[in-house]
Amino acid sequence: MVNINGELVPQDQASLSIKNRGFAYGDAVFETIRVLNGRIVFWEDHYFRMMASMRIMRMEIPLNFSPEFLEAEIQQIVRENDLFESQARVKFTVFRKEGGFYTPTTNETEYLITAEALAEPFYLLNEDFYEVELFKDHYIAAGLLSTLKTNNRAINVLGSIFAKENDYHNCLLINEQKNVVEALNGNLFLVKDNVIKTPPLTDGCLKGITRGKILEIIKKLPDYSLEVASISPFELQKADEMFITNVVMGIQPVSKYRKKEYKAEVSKTLLGRLNTLARLS
Repeated sequence: MVNINGELVPQDQASLSIKNRGFAYGDAVFETIRVLNGRIVFWEDHYFRMMASMRIMRMEIPLNFSPEFLEAEIQQIVRENDLFESQARVKFTVFRKEGGFYTPTTNETEYLITAEALAEPFYLLNEDFYEVELFKDHYIAAGLLSTLKTNNRAINVLGSIFAKENDYHNCLLINEQKNVVEALNGNLFLVKDNVIKTPPLTDGCLKGITRGKILEIIKKLPDYSLEVASISPFELQKADEMFITNVVMGIQPVSKYRKKEYKAEVSKTLLGRLNTLARLS
């Protein structure tokens, strides 16, 4: 089952107009959400990021889009797909109503919610070999729009194809200043000695929910300091550790970049604390 504007529809019968602006112009924002036993993990963070994204995209926020209403909508679709007593991955997409070309005829919105099963209830550390490479064919534009989760994911698609064709597990994206911004599917962190570093939002990285939680955790670690600053590609081979974060996988340690191989010690520490936050959220 899927939820289209509050109406539950069997997935094989669901349809959107060919004039849908999310399809036609990428005029849509979305959240990927983890739900555990009917409880939305980090719901407040997801809700406020969605509202902020809609405002930046000049979308009209419906009066009924309260945290309670949207939470109930998400829980309903999880229940309808028999996932209420297990774990689910939910995608909540908001798009502007159809009409117009580049200039919309209205800023009113519609929404779509889908849910699918997740294998594990909490985050597990994947210690399998994981190799990354830089994707240099196209650049992330440093700026506010790049921090949003919109339907404009062409660079991520092309980077994923490049990774698949060259037997890499992931690629790192760079901006027009040639700074490393993020991975194809998450935020990037480097560890060098006792410093944990991640790019700033001004470099164009996604304002990730898990990124925010990891920043909170690092600030409380007695043996490490946090640095939010631009990352040069040259720093990648000097780091002791590299890892990627997102809501679905939590933390993914990187094993190798070119000739450099990495440890996964800090990743293990952070993952345990991330799971604690997820349980308490």
